[in-house]
Amino acid sequence: MLAMNPSSNPSAPVAVAAGSHLTLHYRISLADGGGDVINTFGDRPATVQLGLGQMAEPLERCLLGLAEGAHQVIELSPEQAFGERNPELVQKLSRAVFDANVDADADGAYQPGDVVDFPAPDGGRYAGVLKELTERYALFDFNHPLAGRRIRFEVQILGIL
Repeated sequence: MLAMNPSSNPSAPVAVAAGSHLTLHYRISLADGGGDVINTFGDRPATVQLGLGQMAEPLERCLLGLAEGAHQVIELSPEQAFGERNPELVQKLSRAVFDANVDADADGAYQPGDVVDFPAPDGGRYAGVLKELTERYALFDFNHPLAGRRIRFEVQILGIL
């Protein structure tokens, strides 16, 4: 059953708009065939409200205007998705700064490839991927993990509130 649009055409389906509450299935995969990053098809659908940061803003833009029941596959360039990789976002932190700003896990050990959460000056949080850890420094990549990659975004809108 389609949700109804309160406009003058009662048979027009509701379209996704800013702030919409959605129930949907979606899949994000690498356009080069590198596999799924996330996939809700075949599992429980996701429920999100646009504009709250529950889904990346570039993906939210792809949903705007879609009607309930829509099923689309959209290929996005790096510029349209998560941007190009920025070499300035690969940074070394002194080991003292690293040790003072991260919560060690139960063993107190981080390994290359771990995502590490840091406090931001404004009270928020940000994360980086640990690339290298020595006695003197920690090398981090603060680029989005999908930066510089073409992605496929498949979406099926199940419901719009």
